[in-house]
Amino acid sequence: MEIIDLSQEIYEGMPVYKDLPQVKMTIHNSHEEWMGIKNPKTKTPAVHKLELGEHTGTHVDAINHMEIQHKGKSIDKMPLSMFYTAGICLDFSHKKLKELIDSKEIAAACKKDGLEIKKGDTVLLYTDHYRKHFNGVNWGNGPGITSEASRWLGKKGIAAFGVETMSPGVPGISNKEVHHICGELNFTHYENLINLHLLIGRGRFKFIGFPLKIRGGTGSPVRAVAIFE
Repeated sequence: MEIIDLSQEIYEGMPVYKDLPQVKMTIHNSHEEWMGIKNPKTKTPAVHKLELGEHTGTHVDAINHMEIQHKGKSIDKMPLSMFYTAGICLDFSHKKLKELIDSKEIAAACKKDGLEIKKGDTVLLYTDHYRKHFNGVNWGNGPGITSEASRWLGKKGIAAFGVETMSPGVPGISNKEVHHICGELNFTHYENLINLHLLIGRGRFKFIGFPLKIRGGTGSPVRAVAIFE
């Protein structure tokens, strides 16, 4: 069995989307404190205090995040089967900054690699944006899918799709509509994935991206992985 980590590290100062909470990480308890050492020159962390938003790093969106009429459909109420699925990864590494991906291109990428999108799948879209631009000036300017592509994927009955970028659509062009369509058709998406280049050309795999069980949560960081058996 091979497990491929698809998740970003979480650390203080990491990039977050627009006005979302910045990550803060401090030592809450140190080993020196527990050992009764007075005025230690250094502190070795025994417990960290974390402050972060639900949509930090590699994360999944809850249905209640998509639009106001979906209130109540929080992350803790979504079935775990949505986060433990078969997966495929499609190659869009040729896409440039802010370029859109439509359904015809997704279908063509499937045909190229001999893959089929099946009901309940998680469909990952590799753009190589993470390796090219993470934490750089163009990190927020990645490619994204069209609203038409989102509806096309949703009507295929997928559990989710996933992207390397901070948003599934291109902000100001398709991003809001993509979120709305996910809510309407009751599927979701992962953002800020990494290592998708390691999945290209390898066919189907098992995808796992379990969220934290946050009461009323609008999303959650996940430790997303792809498993080849």
